[in-house]
Amino acid sequence: MKTVVISILGTTKDRRGKGDKRWRKWRPNISMCQHHDLRIDRLELLFDNHSKSLADQVTADIARVSPETNVAHHRANFGDPWDFESVYSNLLDFARAYPCRPDEEQYLVHITTGTHVVQICLYLLTEAGYFPGRLLQTSPAHKNSDLTGQYQIIDLDLSKYDQIASRFQREHQEGTTYLKGGIETNNRAFNQMIEQLEQVSIRSDAPILITGPTGAGKSQLAQRVFELRKQRGKLEGSLVVVNCATLRGENAMSALFGHRKGAYTGATTHRPGLLKEADKGLLFLDEIGELGLDEQAMLLRAIEHKRFMPFGSDKEVSSHFQLIAGTNRDLIQLSREGKFRADLLARIDLWTYHLPSLRERIEDLEPNIDFELEAFSRQSGHLIRFNKAARENYLSFARSAEASWSANFRDLNASILRMGTLSDGGRITTPVVEDEIERLRRKWRAPRDESVLPRARIEALLGPGSTEQMDFYEQIKLTGLIQVCEASSSMAEAGRKLFQVSRAAKKSNNDSHRVRQLLEKYGLKFEQLSKT
Repeated sequence: MKTVVISILGTTKDRRGKGDKRWRKWRPNISMCQHHDLRIDRLELLFDNHSKSLADQVTADIARVSPETNVAHHRANFGDPWDFESVYSNLLDFARAYPCRPDEEQYLVHITTGTHVVQICLYLLTEAGYFPGRLLQTSPAHKNSDLTGQYQIIDLDLSKYDQIASRFQREHQEGTTYLKGGIETNNRAFNQMIEQLEQVSIRSDAPILITGPTGAGKSQLAQRVFELRKQRGKLEGSLVVVNCATLRGENAMSALFGHRKGAYTGATTHRPGLLKEADKGLLFLDEIGELGLDEQAMLLRAIEHKRFMPFGSDKEVSSHFQLIAGTNRDLIQLSREGKFRADLLARIDLWTYHLPSLRERIEDLEPNIDFELEAFSRQSGHLIRFNKAARENYLSFARSAEASWSANFRDLNASILRMGTLSDGGRITTPVVEDEIERLRRKWRAPRDESVLPRARIEALLGPGSTEQMDFYEQIKLTGLIQVCEASSSMAEAGRKLFQVSRAAKKSNNDSHRVRQLLEKYGLKFEQLSKT
């Protein structure tokens, strides 16, 4: 593993003249490269625009005493090197942009040169994890008996510095606000959960399990965890998102773990697989409860050993990824029924967080409305706001028992989008709100009429007279199919509801295909029902 030192150019301590006399004095950035027991492969040297010639001289001198050390130059214009805010901001920008590779390199942050403010900021950023390394302190030898001087590597232990750790409360608050999408939420349990998740996201790369109903925001939260870890230098790779409900049979194995050319009919090229794509990054497996038992077994090995076997291959490949799993199902119950491996569940539920429904955190409704309005305004290019009476009317209904918010934040997003589109002059008026409330009432109302008179519901979709050659029994079946599809967010979800018994006896549960076939028999498509 290579050693990289991040250091500030010492405009006084490193400047000892241009003649040979400079070699008689201790210079921190040159001397630290002369220690036989401290091999420095790369020195990241930071300096301002006025110190380019000194940086060149220091680089040339390091090349003489340590040819194996590569020196990289970086401009760091602090303005006032004694101004804490300016120095911290500049160093923070550098840390966030620096491409750390902790699997390949170890980092030392040199805190001997620069002003005391610079040294404090370097300490704080290292202790907070923005620089994923240890501190390096150098000093001259007594009476210049040894020009290489002395050095000490300091490995920070957060548990010993409670008072110093309190300085990072602002960074912690910024992290939690980021995970909440910038929305100031009021639900106490939700806020406590996010605060802990922020700490886990920064300090641990263990699997995280996010549960909650459809539309509660599991995918968005996984995206923000990835971006937060990326900002703090905890990840190098990309975010790979997989909806496990779309994976079945050989396609599941191939998509997740890859395949070799000729592994099965149609495998005409090599495929690396999504787990390999997530190497050094984050893999989000949404609806993990839909994975088959074979895929679960291979996933468990990939999590524990960072190795797996591509489909049709006799050679393992490796991938070092962090896993976030999402589900709206009860994995404990699935495990009892033998449909989800208990050992995989034990491995992924080290950190489990349940996202409550919108109804369960109704006190957060108003800030989320404002958030959706801001998002729509940015997208549309003009400001959208409620009239006072219209806002009060909408909030009164939205908080009432009538409002089930069955699709959670997806319902809210769609509602604001509709009202924003229909608003004139950037104002959502009372008539627009009343029309939207009636629309939501129809959406959430139990379909009593259709269960009694299926013909009307069917002919509304297929046209007048479409039921004349259809038995009443068939009308009832079709109406039930329509109702389930309307209440489901995907064909896979509809299939699980419709075939909850027969699917258990099938080796491959392609629920989406079965639903599609039934709908095509009547010339229907799932998309037109799910939007009803």
